[in-house]
Amino acid sequence: MEPQLDAAVDAPKRRAFTSFANRDFRIFFFAANAAMMADNIEHVISYWVIYQKFHSPALGAFAVVSHWAPYLLFAAYTGSLADRFDIRRLIQIGMLLFMGVSIGWGVMFLSDSTEEWKAMLLLVVHGLAGVIWMPAAQVLIYRIVGTEQLPSAVRLNATGRYLAFLVGPIVGGLLLRAFGSVNGIFINALIYLPLFLWLIKAPYGTGSAAARPPGVHGFKDVWMTMKVVRENPVLLSMTVLVGASAFFVGNAYQAQMPGFALDLGHARAAEFSYNILLGADAAGGLAAGLILESRGLLPPRARTAFILAMIWCCALAGFAQSHTYGVAITLLFIAGFVELGFNSMAQSLVQLNAPPEIRGSVIGVFTMSANGLRTFSGLSVGLLGVSVGIHNSLSYSAAALLLLYIAIFAARYVGRRWRPTSPS
Repeated sequence: MEPQLDAAVDAPKRRAFTSFANRDFRIFFFAANAAMMADNIEHVISYWVIYQKFHSPALGAFAVVSHWAPYLLFAAYTGSLADRFDIRRLIQIGMLLFMGVSIGWGVMFLSDSTEEWKAMLLLVVHGLAGVIWMPAAQVLIYRIVGTEQLPSAVRLNATGRYLAFLVGPIVGGLLLRAFGSVNGIFINALIYLPLFLWLIKAPYGTGSAAARPPGVHGFKDVWMTMKVVRENPVLLSMTVLVGASAFFVGNAYQAQMPGFALDLGHARAAEFSYNILLGADAAGGLAAGLILESRGLLPPRARTAFILAMIWCCALAGFAQSHTYGVAITLLFIAGFVELGFNSMAQSLVQLNAPPEIRGSVIGVFTMSANGLRTFSGLSVGLLGVSVGIHNSLSYSAAALLLLYIAIFAARYVGRRWRPTSPS
C-alpha cells in the first residue's frame, strides 16, 4: 500500500456522525466510554482517600508514573498480541483488572487496612489494565466500522474520552458524597461490566488466519514493527507528532492547575478555579468532537495534523503567560479543541496506513509513543517549574515543541514544495 502523506482519507460526502450508523459501534461507544468514565471515577475516590491517609506527594507522583510507564514498557508488545489473539478477550482481561482494582480499593477502605505498598500495587495493576485493553480496543474499532467510517469512529471515541474526563470527576464526587468511599468504589466496579458482557458474544475476535503473523517473538516483533513504522512516511510522522507532544508537554500542566489558578488571582476560590481551568481543556475537546463530526470538517491529513499541533503549542504558551482569567480559559478551550483534532487525525492515519497483518503492533508502537512518553513530561513542565516557575516552564516546553514541529513541517512540506522537479 502506497502511503498517502497528505491525502484526505474520507468519503466524498460525509454525513454527520457517520460511524453512529453502525449499531455495533454505538454499543461499543457507550460501553467503552462508560469504562473510561469509571477509570476517572476511580481516580477521584482512590486519590482522595490515599491523600487523606498519607498526605504523600511522593505517592501522588508514583500514581502518575505508574499510570503512564506501562504504556512505555509494554504497549508495543500488547499491540502485537492484538494481531495474534482474540481482541475481545484482551479487552475483557483489561476490564477484569480494572474491576479487580476497584474492588481491591473497596476492601482496603472497608477493612481500614490501607498501606502505601498496597496502594502502589493497585496503581501498577491499574496501569497494566490500561495498556492491555487500549491497543486491542483500537483494533476492534477498525474491525467494527471498516475504512470508510474509521475517521468518524476514532474522532467520536476521542470525544467520548474527553466527555469521560469531564463527567467522571463529577460522578466520582457525587458517589463519594452520596455513598462514601467504600460503597462508591464498589459501585464503580460495576460500571465496567457492560463492555465486558457485550464482548462475550460480539462478532469480532481474531482476524483472518492468513493475515495473522505466527507466534509471539517479544522484542523481535517490536523491533520489526518499528522498522515498518520508520519506512512509512505517514506512520513515522504521526508517531513522532504524538510522541513529541507527550514528551515535551503531555498532560503534566494539568497537575499544575491549582498553582495557575492561584496566580490568576483566585486564591480564595482555588478549588473552583482549578475545576474551571481543567474543565476548559476537556470542554474544548468535547466541543471539537461534536462540531467537527456534526459538519464533517477536517478530514484526516498529515499536514493538517501538524498545523493543529502547532496551534496547540501556541495556545498553551499563551495560557502559561496570560494574566487574565478569561483569556486563560479561552486559550485552554482552544488547546483542547485542536488537541482532539490532531490526536484523532494521527490515530486515524496510523490505522488506515498500517499493514493489515500487523495493525495491532503498529497501534501498539503508536500508543507507546502517545501515552508512554508522557512519563517524562513531568520533567520538562514540573521539575523545570521548580527553577523557573510553572508559567515559564510550560511556555518554554511548548515553545521547544513548536520549534520541533516547525522544523519537521518545513522539511516535510515546504522543502517538497520548493524542490525543483526533474524534466520528464
